[in-house]
Amino acid sequence: MDVVVKGRHTEVGDRLRAQAEAKLSKVAKLDGKVSRIDVEICEEHNPRLADLRSRVELTCRTRGPVIRAEAAASDPFAALDLAAAKLEAQLRRAADRKRVHHGIRTPVSVAAATAALSTNGSAPAVDATDEEDVPGPFVVREKTHEAVPMTLDQALFEMELVGHDFFLYVDAEAGVPSVVYRRRGYDYGVIRLVTTGGATD
Repeated sequence: MDVVVKGRHTEVGDRLRAQAEAKLSKVAKLDGKVSRIDVEICEEHNPRLADLRSRVELTCRTRGPVIRAEAAASDPFAALDLAAAKLEAQLRRAADRKRVHHGIRTPVSVAAATAALSTNGSAPAVDATDEEDVPGPFVVREKTHEAVPMTLDQALFEMELVGHDFFLYVDAEAGVPSVVYRRRGYDYGVIRLVTTGGATD
């Protein structure tokens, strides 16, 4: 595994570089598929941001989704410690998710999940060629989930972890239900629900 350290608007000393390599080599052991961690260290020269003048951004490249973590502090060593702790927490969460979704609890697509209903008697089979005999919409399953508001980046990360093409969440900034979804290539889209006036007759 490679640890690549670079500075933006600052010089990276040998001591800080060695500290980053040593600390992140230990963190990366949580995921044996990590091939590289990019470390970017930035210095803010605004005197009013003295307590947060040093920012460290970590980009962990593995076979799965890219994992990012960042933190700011009064000096680069403290910022590195904070960012490394966040990255470690994300890697542990990813490992936990993989264990939870292993075996019979592996996520499946909606089509695959509902296809089985037509063969086990839970719902009538539908012949798509005979539109007159097609029944109206029916509820296959209804579930209620507790949701903690999260950012768009967190929702993207969660979607990649569960292996779905979409993820429903409550946007922490907008405070509304939102869906992030995968588009062609590596692009993503997001749909947010906003309430309008009441229903009209």
